[in-house]
Amino acid sequence: HLLAEGVEPALIENAARLAGMPVGPLNLVDETKIDLAYHIIDQSRTDMGDAYKLSKAEDVIVRMYDLGRWGKLSGKGFYDYPEGGGKHLWPGLAEEYPPAENQPDVEEVKMRLLYSMAVDTARLLEENVLTDPADADIGAIYGFGYPRHTGGPISLIDMVGCESFVADCRRLADAHGERFAPPEMLARMAAENRSFYGSQPGQGKG
Repeated sequence: HLLAEGVEPALIENAARLAGMPVGPLNLVDETKIDLAYHIIDQSRTDMGDAYKLSKAEDVIVRMYDLGRWGKLSGKGFYDYPEGGGKHLWPGLAEEYPPAENQPDVEEVKMRLLYSMAVDTARLLEENVLTDPADADIGAIYGFGYPRHTGGPISLIDMVGCESFVADCRRLADAHGERFAPPEMLARMAAENRSFYGSQPGQGKG
């Protein structure tokens, strides 16, 4: 999403590392294979037909696949991987996704990265795809590098406080789209001053 909205690739990657992630999201997708992500998207489109609408992030994956940039194993993805070793962000990203004239503050990018994953994780709990907040936190840390110091995305929500988190999400949703819209479960928890881990209302894990 950030790349498609004109945020500089280096800013995205640096903000992620400053937030405590072991690698940036573009690096992570390269490691996990762009072609794999594409085939998952393609299968979803086949299964759902016209009902399936690509997100901006999925549009980026499809474009990179069409360009033959399939990730680290293919030698090129969001990064270039020269035969002599090392890696660097692919200069062609600037042509495919021209950087906006006004770049966001690094703190804003950090918040968008952390909050989007926290909203997605809370949504999985609301839909009972996940049932245990602790499992959700552990899975996020070990599965896709959510910053350890936060305790995980659900712990982050508790640390910020549900009411503040929901207010931040609504602001982000107004500015950047519905993917930041807080799940109804979080809105209820905020109204009732509840937390995921606290034994008392409003008492967070952190």
